[in-house]
Amino acid sequence: MKTVLFDQKGKELWSIDLDKSIFGVETDENLIHRALVYQLANARKNVAHTKTRWERRGSTRKIYRQKWTGRARMGSNRSPIRKKGWVVFGPRNSANYTLSMNKKERRKAICGALTEKLKSKNLIVVDSIKLKEAKTKLMNNVFQSLKIDTTTLFAIPNKDSVLENASTNLPKVKTILTNYLNVKDLLKYKKLVLLKSSIENLEYLTK
Repeated sequence: MKTVLFDQKGKELWSIDLDKSIFGVETDENLIHRALVYQLANARKNVAHTKTRWERRGSTRKIYRQKWTGRARMGSNRSPIRKKGWVVFGPRNSANYTLSMNKKERRKAICGALTEKLKSKNLIVVDSIKLKEAKTKLMNNVFQSLKIDTTTLFAIPNKDSVLENASTNLPKVKTILTNYLNVKDLLKYKKLVLLKSSIENLEYLTK
């Protein structure tokens, strides 16, 4: 697998070889969907919570006598059919929504998403990006030189405060470490920008 290598000014340098085991795998849409559901489910915060009969505060006294009132029989004021009563079968914050998925399957799903980026010509590999200072304007000029005007996932190999701070205020750009590449971001952002050194960090996906 080959693709064009650019410099930060948008000039084509030469073509580079990409690992077929990462950028040339067969795309399994079902596997990618499972990986996405797995990631969203495990990131879910269980906040919704309703009170049961024993958690609802209030008197348990019978409201009125059982017979001879002409009304339907009624128990305590905490009944679920009355206002401010306890909730039947309501959501509880003790529910467990986490899912499990094999590590090899998750990595294969990421490789499938990376392959689709390459096939759709939404993968851009840059030799290196060096900025004099962490200025949003300088980073914006780099993306304009690369002719990128859509949502972009910018993957860097290591922590770089200059690149991260320079791209923070770009509304359509998200900076992420290559070790944290995931299916959700690869599907959400149309373009993927990788540094040449970032490709070497993707070898963990084949292990």
